[in-house]
Amino acid sequence: MSASPTSPASLRVVVVGAGIVGAATARALACAGCDVTVVDRGPTAGGTSAAGEGNLLVSDKEPGPELRLAQRSLAAWGRIEDELREELPAGFPGLELERKGSLVVATTEAGAEALLTFADTQRGAGVLAETVDDARAHELEPDLTPDSTAAVFYPEDLQVQPVAATEALLAAARRHGARVHQGVEVTGPVLSSGRLVGVRVASGTLPADAVVIAAGPWSGLVAERLGVHLPVRPRRGTVLVTSRMPVRVRHKVYDADYVGAVGSGSADLQVSSVVESTAGGTVLIGSSRERRGFDERIEARVLAALATKALLLFPFLADVQAMRAYGGFRPFVPDHLPVIGADPRLPGLWHATGHEGAGIGLSLATAELLRDQLLAGAADPLAAEFRLDRPTLLPHLEGAAR
Repeated sequence: MSASPTSPASLRVVVVGAGIVGAATARALACAGCDVTVVDRGPTAGGTSAAGEGNLLVSDKEPGPELRLAQRSLAAWGRIEDELREELPAGFPGLELERKGSLVVATTEAGAEALLTFADTQRGAGVLAETVDDARAHELEPDLTPDSTAAVFYPEDLQVQPVAATEALLAAARRHGARVHQGVEVTGPVLSSGRLVGVRVASGTLPADAVVIAAGPWSGLVAERLGVHLPVRPRRGTVLVTSRMPVRVRHKVYDADYVGAVGSGSADLQVSSVVESTAGGTVLIGSSRERRGFDERIEARVLAALATKALLLFPFLADVQAMRAYGGFRPFVPDHLPVIGADPRLPGLWHATGHEGAGIGLSLATAELLRDQLLAGAADPLAAEFRLDRPTLLPHLEGAAR
């Protein structure tokens, strides 16, 4: 798509979605001088971002476009604290950004072989992946199971408090002139000569030169209201939370079959063990994946599977009390890549969605890619990988703008 005919200073952009991807996009565009309005049908950071663990990972991504996006985003996360310190008033709450790293552990011989092969391919793509022996693994995690068959440490992985990060990015966007409206639902398009020139809401219309859908798992529903089909669907996840205790899990630790669960397209329940501590002293135990629409039920069968898997990595958890559980929906795309950029079927419509469980980590680079395309029509080779009309997604597109 060609560059916008208006200058950044006069470009009106409506961002639909006030989760972390919408927040990062709003900040990037507002900093560039755009007139930005963010709308969300619920509270800010109230959807997928609130239900996430705040992981910023390269360890779970195979070489390819998503890994390159993650590496770019990781560099941006390395700068963000200093940037926000300049943009926000003194005393604004921090991001709780932790440079904790991840330890990936296999507990079977087959899992060990797959893990070590995977780590080798990642090193070729520039990922720091340290194969560690049993002594080093237990130096990193003293309470780790003695029955591991292989382990790889990824020092680049980070963790952030996702709600804090979302609110900080939105606050920075506001400081640059953006407006953020909670409880405002998009009900339809405003069209002119086949172009999207705004959105309808309950109170009237919001005019726009560009509308960005960043509504996470609800993006498909928003797109449908605007007249196009977008193959983004919810993928349910559940997290088990323990009572507070002294820190006994020092890094993000997960079993080697987690990568396979992330990359699977199956709608059936899949569970792999992901265990990490929080700054508040609890331990988060995940991770489950299941496509069952927007069914919000938390089921005993899922919690039992999460607990059983976690014990394979940390047997001491058998004596720890579970305090609560929560769930959320990841924005699933059939080819497992986010959609970032213009919608060729409807001029004026843009997408920044479909990150599944990686939206926190990929948000900053997503915002940069979309900003550069929207304002300058930048021909970034990486951006081309996330086009809506890419070959791997074309079979899943149906219909056109009405």
